[in-house]
Amino acid sequence: MTTTFAMLLVVSLAANARDDHVQFPVSDAMQTSDARNQLTGEVKFFFGDESHPDVATRFGTFTSNKKTNAFMKSEKEACERAFLSAMIQFQQRAMSEGGDAVIGLRSIYRGNNLDSSTDYICGAGNIMAGVTFEGTVVKLAN
Repeated sequence: MTTTFAMLLVVSLAANARDDHVQFPVSDAMQTSDARNQLTGEVKFFFGDESHPDVATRFGTFTSNKKTNAFMKSEKEACERAFLSAMIQFQQRAMSEGGDAVIGLRSIYRGNNLDSSTDYICGAGNIMAGVTFEGTVVKLAN
C-alpha cells in the first residue's frame, strides 16, 4: 500500500509540475534583508548595459546557476532566494579572481535571455525555483 501511495504522489506531482518563466525587478531582490546582509559591497554588480567605471582588468565571463526550494514560498520569495544565491556565488568568484565587480550581468533561463539592467528571469515551479546569470568578473580602474 505504501508503494502505491508513493507512486500516486509522484505521478500527481509530475502532472502538476510547472516551469513558468517569470520576471522580477533586480532592485527588489537586491533590497531584501538577506541580500543587504550577505552581499558585502566589496563586489559591485552591474546588470545588462548598466554604466560602470572603466575596467582595468577582465578575469573572464562566468555563469552561476542556482536553484532553491519553492515549496510553501511565493514565486517572488523563492526567486529572490535563488537570485541571492547566484549573486553570492558571483561575489565569491570575483573576490577569488582578484576582481571587485561583475559587469554585463544577464539573465539566462532555458533558452530565454534577458539582457536588462532592471529585471531578471526566474524559472518558477511548484517545488523549485531557479535563476541563471552570466557576467564578466573585472577589476575596475580607480
